Amino acid sequence: MPEQLAFTIEVFLNGLMAGVLYALVALGFVLIYKASGIFNYAQGVMALFAAMTLVGIQNGQVPFSHLINAILGTDVHHFGWHVHSAIAIVFTVAVMVLLAVCVQRFVFRHLVGQEPIILFMATIGLAYFLEGVADLMWGSEIKSLNVCATEGACLPQGLNMWIDETTYNAFGYGFFIDNLDIVASIVAIILVVGLVMFAQYTKQGRAMRAVADDHQAALSVGVSLNFIWILVWSLAGFVALVAGIMWGAKSGVQFSLSLIALKALPVLMLGGFTSIPGAIVGGLIIGVGEKLFEFLIGAPFLGGATENWFAYMLALLFLVFRPQGLFGEKIIERV
Repeated sequence: MPEQLAFTIEVFLNGLMAGVLYALVALGFVLIYKASGIFNYAQGVMALFAAMTLVGIQNGQVPFSHLINAILGTDVHHFGWHVHSAIAIVFTVAVMVLLAVCVQRFVFRHLVGQEPIILFMATIGLAYFLEGVADLMWGSEIKSLNVCATEGACLPQGLNMWIDETTYNAFGYGFFIDNLDIVASIVAIILVVGLVMFAQYTKQGRAMRAVADDHQAALSVGVSLNFIWILVWSLAGFVALVAGIMWGAKSGVQFSLSLIALKALPVLMLGGFTSIPGAIVGGLIIGVGEKLFEFLIGAPFLGGATENWFAYMLALLFLVFRPQGLFGEKIIERV
């Protein structure tokens, strides 16, 4: 196989893996927007908050320890124990469900009927509030995240030796594929299949789709909007936790993790704001597109760094020619 073609295939595969991580974040946006019409700017911060909470629980860190020590003059930072990853994940899911209840009860319940721009501004405020609470609860230092089933059986990272050896024997060039990216792809596939099955075949899922189609009609047949919105925010919180685990394990849990929401915006524009499969397809297109563009055009002819803007240029083209995205519903207004 020609060397250039081997490089291109490797870049393509790595683009697929990066696209899956983008899609994980975009899923949270889709869930909330589909059911309530709210574009949740805070989804990236929710991933950060979930990842920081998971690390804090795992390490037995005392929440708000810096604030407590400043007020009481103590020097307490840890409980002195470590929590198994599975138990820590369960507690973190509980925290994200509690967050969903609080968001619905104290914020969006009072904004029913408001203009979309008001709801969007509320999610911006929520994002900065959550970021501040995360800082107060767990501190601002960079944290390492590793999820382990048993001692020594943790999320795999680094080069996949089997793929490297197999591709080297077949093509004379070993592909560098990260183990964590492979795990993220498998998790994303399971998550998407699970969400689609939930939406199609469960009573709560059908109610969620009814609310998405028409709030008033759903109310007229006895669907509780408050319950559905809490359910949707809880699901979005769970998706944020999964995305936070994958991104946090890959690059560390730090406040820049919240910026992954910006990468999800082009994904949503491509896939459509109301389509779960669209979030996955859009993520894959963005991931592959930016990697291949950087490799084939950006680095050789434009000086590199095209990954920072390629996704937004592609999204701009979609906004011009197909604003509803590949899988979004075309909105026709009659006057």
